Amino acid sequence: MRIALFQPDIAPNVGAVLRLGACLGVPVDIIEPCGFVLGSAGVRRAGMDYIELATLVRHRSWQGYLEARAAEETPGRLILLTTKGDECYHRFRFAPDDTLLAGRESAGVPDEVHEAADARLHIPMSAKARSLNLVSALALALGEALRQTERFPGD
Repeated sequence: MRIALFQPDIAPNVGAVLRLGACLGVPVDIIEPCGFVLGSAGVRRAGMDYIELATLVRHRSWQGYLEARAAEETPGRLILLTTKGDECYHRFRFAPDDTLLAGRESAGVPDEVHEAADARLHIPMSAKARSLNLVSALALALGEALRQTERFPGD
């Protein structure tokens, strides 16, 4: 199981995702460019000392990320979390080698990323709401994925 962030815009969100990954033993891929300097104070403040425990892999571009996945023997499925998803995350059958991909906070992902995803999942919410915070959405989906695959630390 992995988390991937496509061109994130908000430094504290990345710090919080790194903390989430560190606490749950899930590596994090950052697909650049970011909307901030990756080592910025906002990332460090949100990630605290957990950043040192996180497994972080940086990719200079979407193409570089795809090339890195292609080089893996079994890259697993790419599961996009999106408000435009056609399936609810809690009804989806996750696999241990899935990667949960989240897009830019300001704009999501472009069509080419949507097309590259093996599945597009949404989180049901109130009709009055547009979207959850990036970290909240990832925590919900990752929690369900780890529960289904019995991959929580200590399971």
